[in-house]
Amino acid sequence: MEKEIVLTSKAPAPQGAYSQAVKTGGFIFVSGQIPVVASTGELVAEGVHRETRVVVDNIEAVLAAAGSSLDKVVKLGVFLKNIDDIKFVNDVLTERFGAKLPARTTVEVSRLPKDISVEIDAIAVQ
Repeated sequence: MEKEIVLTSKAPAPQGAYSQAVKTGGFIFVSGQIPVVASTGELVAEGVHRETRVVVDNIEAVLAAAGSSLDKVVKLGVFLKNIDDIKFVNDVLTERFGAKLPARTTVEVSRLPKDISVEIDAIAVQ
C-alpha cells in the first residue's frame, strides 16, 4: 500500500518529525492541528471557542489539499488541557459538522505544544 504525504501552506507547517497528513488506503490521516493561523504564524489564545475554530479551519485546509473535506471526516481525536472546555469544542464541532458528526475520542492531557488549550487530529475518507 502506497502512502502520499500531504503538505499545504494553508495550514501551519509541521514543527517536528511528522507530516500534516498522510493519504493511504482511501483514508487521509491528519496530524494534530493547533490554533495557529497559517498565513501569519500567529498562535491564537482567545479562548477555547475561537481556538477550536482555528484548529478546524486548519484541518479543513489540510483535507482540501488532500482532495477531501470536513464532510468526509469519520473520526476526530480531541486533546484538551481542561476537559470542562468540551462544551466549547462541542459548539464549534456542531456548527462545522452539523448533524453528520464524526466519531470522536476526547481526552484531557496535562500539557499540549506551546501551552495551547486544544489540539485535534482527524481521519477522513478520500
